[in-house]
Amino acid sequence: MPRFAANLTMMFNEHAFLDRFDAAAVAGFDAVEFLFPYDHPVEQVVERVERNRLAVVLMNLPAGDWTAGDRGMAALPARAAEMREAFERATPYIRALRVPRVHLMAGIAPNDDLHWRAYRESIRWCAERAAALGVDVLLEPVNRRDMPGYFMSDVEAAVVLIEELHLPNLRLQLDLYHAQIIHGDVTTRLRRAMPLLGHVQVASVPSRHEPDGEELNYTFLFSELDRLGYSGHVGCEYRPRGRTEEGLGWLAPWTNGSKVAA
Repeated sequence: MPRFAANLTMMFNEHAFLDRFDAAAVAGFDAVEFLFPYDHPVEQVVERVERNRLAVVLMNLPAGDWTAGDRGMAALPARAAEMREAFERATPYIRALRVPRVHLMAGIAPNDDLHWRAYRESIRWCAERAAALGVDVLLEPVNRRDMPGYFMSDVEAAVVLIEELHLPNLRLQLDLYHAQIIHGDVTTRLRRAMPLLGHVQVASVPSRHEPDGEELNYTFLFSELDRLGYSGHVGCEYRPRGRTEEGLGWLAPWTNGSKVAA
């Protein structure tokens, strides 16, 4: 039975960021994930997490100036020092929130040897620092329709890179929405990735709304996750069609109509 985590960057946007923790708990979630909490003092985020007895299962490392178009820095050799500073900025949040895994974003970059070398060096550096914190580093392939020019945009390339680097705390973040847009053949890719899988996320394709229809058969895919032995959370990284609470009915078959998380 899947365990679900609310993505507070996309869900519960009817509320200010800190209030989304309260809303998620009221809706029945006991786990959350989010991209960037860094505009809020770590003490305020911790207070909301602890008040609502939530687990933070994933967050992103700082990815540069998002409003200016940055989508990470790991593959950008000129920004290696900034990437390392970003990890240090995230460290108090990782520790205080007991975050078990962080997503390292690659950035917008050409697919050439220079940027692959920079990417590998950034991954090794972050994985070493994260290991000292007992944390996994995740790589996520992102489709270039939503994020034009994103460096890591191939599931197989991510799997091969993780296998080649062979770092004990380097894992794959597989968003089935992105995987379907990039390649299709989602089930086969899920099976191939399973030994390296660190986290799964879901949304409908192509709309990126609630995972309740359209191209992907999530009834089958959730059963496949169970069959493969996936024991982590499934991140609900989708944009609700309307108010978040009004669109949570899709969860009922997986939660017996009550608590969101099993």
